Amino acid sequence: MTGPGSTLPAVDDTQLTTEPLSRSFYRRDPRAVAPELLNKVLVRGRRAGRIVEVEAYCGSIDPGSHAFRGRTNRNATMFGRPGLLYVYFTYGMHFCANAVCGEEGEGVAVLLRGLTPLRGLGQMRKLRPAARRDADLCSGPAKLCAAFGLGRAFDGADLVTGDRGVVIGDDGTPPPAQPVVTTRIGLAAGRGDEHPWRWYVAGAAGVSRARQLGLT
Repeated sequence: MTGPGSTLPAVDDTQLTTEPLSRSFYRRDPRAVAPELLNKVLVRGRRAGRIVEVEAYCGSIDPGSHAFRGRTNRNATMFGRPGLLYVYFTYGMHFCANAVCGEEGEGVAVLLRGLTPLRGLGQMRKLRPAARRDADLCSGPAKLCAAFGLGRAFDGADLVTGDRGVVIGDDGTPPPAQPVVTTRIGLAAGRGDEHPWRWYVAGAAGVSRARQLGLT
């Protein structure tokens, strides 16, 4: 990894102390939860990354959501209690991770789209050898799952209790006062592509796509 901006400063345990988010934090509309997840910290063991990009998915009112047509074996975790991690396999090769929101049985969630790596960068580099810069280690939903080793075994993990060693925590960094708001990425026309339900931190390392119909 060479070139300007190729590496990011890592932190140690004394510099990063987080408190897991409460169940009540997630028990809300994902469009309210998503922008407040910005600048929170995803932690798995020695690895940690600041959440800098998210998308909300709104169940039965959202044709872009896996839960739009109801519960299936694949999406069952989305209908679980708020604060679970919904991990799904896509394109025959990638995993993506979501924080389940709303009430149990509602089927709504927030997709984690991008992280700024903070700690455990060496582990991330081993799992993401194709990343040319540290800023690219977690710059997309599949990339961050690969960097954190989040696969099918983590579907249903509890982000509140950390029962499988994964939590989302608060280290005191507030969400941005004015996050960038855009439409979501990768949805087909007429499949919820018109909704402005994507938020990201302007200028942050790890945002998967910094420009796409910025609305604010």
